[in-house]
Amino acid sequence: MFRNVIAGILLLAALVVSGCASVPMGSSEEDLALKKFPTPPQDMAGLYVYRDSFMGKALKKTISLDGKLLGETANGVYFYEVVEPGEHSLSTESEFSDNSLSFVADAGENYFVEQYIKMGVFVGGAGLEMVNEAEGMNAVRECCRLAASQ
Repeated sequence: MFRNVIAGILLLAALVVSGCASVPMGSSEEDLALKKFPTPPQDMAGLYVYRDSFMGKALKKTISLDGKLLGETANGVYFYEVVEPGEHSLSTESEFSDNSLSFVADAGENYFVEQYIKMGVFVGGAGLEMVNEAEGMNAVRECCRLAASQ
């Protein structure tokens, strides 16, 4: 009996540690097209927000652009949005309050932001970091699926 309880606890722990959160996905065709990193439409900029972190794989975290909810992230997914040139604010749900990142977008450019999970007191928190184009393209190309915006 004791061995069954221990086995059940170990199985549950393994599922929690290795589990993946599920979020609505975009189409495969759109995913393939966006991974070619096209130039944004005229007089606009492109924004890729991705999450590829070892920690907190089972956590889902909301992400918003200029106060508008884009959706929930999970490990190995990304969002793509076309934005107007100018100042923008990206925010993500964290443990006690949202974490934000402000940036200025130039027309014709693609921008890449990594959402990462960090240790928290009760649950994992999330942060945002602007990354260079090469790093962002590699991360999106290698490990991500397109998430559907809400």
